[in-house]
Amino acid sequence: MTSDEARVDRLAGTIDRLRREIDEARAAADGRALVELAKGVLVERLRCGPAQAAEQLALLAGQAGTTQLELAVDIINEVSGDGLTEPPPLPDPGAAVRFRTAESALLHADDTETVARSLLAHALAPLGATAVAIWSAGKDSSLTLAGNAGFTEGEAGRWRYVPPGVATAARRALTERETVWITSLDESGLPSIGTGLPGRVAVPAGTGGRITGVLEICWPQPLEPQPQSVHRQVEALAELCATTLDGTAPEIPADHLLSAPSELTDLADGLLDPALVLGPEVSPDGMLTDFRVHHVNARFVDIAGRPRAAVAGKLLLEAYPLAAAEGNLFDKIEHAYATGEPYRTERMMLAALVDEVPLTVTASVSVTRHGALVLVVWRVHDETARLANLLQHAQRLGRVGGFEEEPDTGGVVWNSQLYALYGLPPTADPVPLAKITTYAHPDDVPALNGFVRNVLHHHQPASAAFRLQRADGVTRHVRVIAEPVLDSFDVLIAVRGAYQDVSAQHWTEVALSATQDQLAITAQEAAERNKLTLQLQQVIMPPAHPTIDAFGLRVAVRYRPAAQEELVGGDWYDAVVLPSKQILLSVGDITGHGIEGATGMVVLRNALRGLAATGAGPGQLLTWLNLVAHHLSNNIMATALCGLYDPITRVLRWARAGHLPPVLIRNERGELLPMLGGIMLGALADVSYQEGEVLLEPGDTLLLYTDGLVERRDVPLDDCLDRLCEVVTGPRRDLEELLDHLLDTSEANTGDDTCIVGVQLT
Repeated sequence: MTSDEARVDRLAGTIDRLRREIDEARAAADGRALVELAKGVLVERLRCGPAQAAEQLALLAGQAGTTQLELAVDIINEVSGDGLTEPPPLPDPGAAVRFRTAESALLHADDTETVARSLLAHALAPLGATAVAIWSAGKDSSLTLAGNAGFTEGEAGRWRYVPPGVATAARRALTERETVWITSLDESGLPSIGTGLPGRVAVPAGTGGRITGVLEICWPQPLEPQPQSVHRQVEALAELCATTLDGTAPEIPADHLLSAPSELTDLADGLLDPALVLGPEVSPDGMLTDFRVHHVNARFVDIAGRPRAAVAGKLLLEAYPLAAAEGNLFDKIEHAYATGEPYRTERMMLAALVDEVPLTVTASVSVTRHGALVLVVWRVHDETARLANLLQHAQRLGRVGGFEEEPDTGGVVWNSQLYALYGLPPTADPVPLAKITTYAHPDDVPALNGFVRNVLHHHQPASAAFRLQRADGVTRHVRVIAEPVLDSFDVLIAVRGAYQDVSAQHWTEVALSATQDQLAITAQEAAERNKLTLQLQQVIMPPAHPTIDAFGLRVAVRYRPAAQEELVGGDWYDAVVLPSKQILLSVGDITGHGIEGATGMVVLRNALRGLAATGAGPGQLLTWLNLVAHHLSNNIMATALCGLYDPITRVLRWARAGHLPPVLIRNERGELLPMLGGIMLGALADVSYQEGEVLLEPGDTLLLYTDGLVERRDVPLDDCLDRLCEVVTGPRRDLEELLDHLLDTSEANTGDDTCIVGVQLT
């Protein structure tokens, strides 16, 4: 042997040793995990701490003459009840430990390949199996070899992928959704992985009704019938494999509020046929119980004639209980969800209950699984039956009963709605058209006689409205329409027609007429009230006020009422020369509209005029006016701005009560005066108001206004005030022209009253 070959052998030996050490370390780690789990059981059962549980486990193992690992497995088996290590028979006493070790290794494995090796080494080898394959089921029901152990590399490579439709043992377990035991490949005729391994079992792996793959186990010899304990162990191992295969699948929340992905809803909405997106409903024990309708597309047509909202969000068997019949829609959806195998047919009977009566239609149906959801598409074929059903529903909803009679034979045919309208049992004799007056109110008989003559004698279509008096004492308002059927010689051979119960419409019209009369009276009263209020306001607050021109000061006023007459507001203004030769300027805004707002405005305006005669300053005037609003009136709340101009000093003293500050136009630029302190009138009893002064210079213009000039619903108030300053900035204008321009260009959109008082020093 050369030195190179010796080095290769040493390297190979090192690799084998390291692999064994890794396997032993993994087994030890899995054993520790089982011991720790058993300690946790003892902590819960004995109500002790971890240290006491460890001591108790060691003590019990010593007394039983077994290892702590074997005792831990016995404890886990007792509390789990999952059948994983259920006897009999087990090949040797250590098989239970190996099964639990395999379970622990599987749950902590990084990939499916490791899972397969662990299953074979710890759980399946004790049963005599020599190979295992774990298949992953695709959306199209194809099979992919996700992990394997015991097969040659070439064998696994050839069976890496099994397309849809290829019959294998794993395919059979997937489509039939049950465990398949095979004693010999020659006997079954099914090809599969593992040439020369005749004994095998294929077990569906999945939870919650959804199969994610198949566990296939192979034996080197034909199998004898296995006990139920082995059946349960194999099924338990397959369920453990499902947790690995389903690691990338979306979880279904316990509250069943899973929403359909936008891609799937977009797909459903893009279809030209009715479509539903269904999500599984899983019970706490992991069993599939139903499907919930998460989405219906815009083209959805319910076979029972209900709107989309009546189906969306409901359970499938709640909306369509007849779908649970064997071989019906629910079975196909359940199969497609479980296996991923799509279902399509050009002819399926879809059934629904309408007023507890079964309704059946024929449709083409497509069912496909998309992840954790199912897309169902149907197209109803039997349009004639569907239209007949729709007509039946329309007659029922519209309270319409049809009839046909043959005058020669006296035969009369009614539908069920007409019997219900007359209050007669279905076994009663129908009432011929000629005897309709016997069920009518006496006042309606003349009109019905004319109706009958037009149809039966003049052979003309006709209609009539009458009060149908039933034998049970109920009176219904009915409209009847009929047309004659004539042969080629104009001989009457039949009469067809319909009755419609218009009682609800009649009483609605009566109630509507009474309501309209009451509304007309109320509207007239409101119009008179608004007219009186508007006249009162216009008398006190005319839209234009005579311009005051005294002491070199010009004062002009503009008033624009509210946009709607019924919203007559409480804006007010005043401009008057006082006995002291000072000029009183004021604006205000009463909260509320109508007669209350107008009368409140009159109270405050006149009170301020009277108080101004005392010679007090604007701050004191507003303090007194607040007392008037708070104590002497009916809950008046208002904003106000009061100014006194002294023509000798050209000083304007002013104060505000929650009102917007004045705008001073000087040197062709508009600027807001300071925001003085002072809350609105009527809010509190004891209030004082801050005063401000401004020395007017020749050419200055001062604007006092209410919020109806500037306020916008969609713009902050500060921005509105800035906009007002921009509008008035520019070359000096005549005062009258300026006020008209402000009203014309106002961008306010509240529909409120507007007052403007302009003061200009010449």
